[in-house]
Amino acid sequence: MSPHIAWAALVTAGLLDVGWAIAMKYADGYTRLGWSIASLTLLAAFVFLLGRALQVLEIGVAYTVWTGIGAVGTLTMGVLLFGETLSPLKIAGIALVLAGIAALKFAPA
Repeated sequence: MSPHIAWAALVTAGLLDVGWAIAMKYADGYTRLGWSIASLTLLAAFVFLLGRALQVLEIGVAYTVWTGIGAVGTLTMGVLLFGETLSPLKIAGIALVLAGIAALKFAPA
């Protein structure tokens, strides 16, 4: 796998992580079958892609980027889907996470 494909797999894994968190919320403690199945499917998919990306990328960078995508995406979707609050401090935190992801992505190996 090329580094470009590994990065694509990593970003996709991060986005699937966001989908997993949303599905977990809708699964309501795994009491709703359809959402529970969706949650477990998304979990398996992002773990697979993360594992593939780790074959090529540095673990510290990859894990941090994946976690950042999941955190920012889940926070954003929480605001959009569930009416969670978004304060100036949360926005600043998101900006810092995104800046950190960009720095890790473009830092020399």
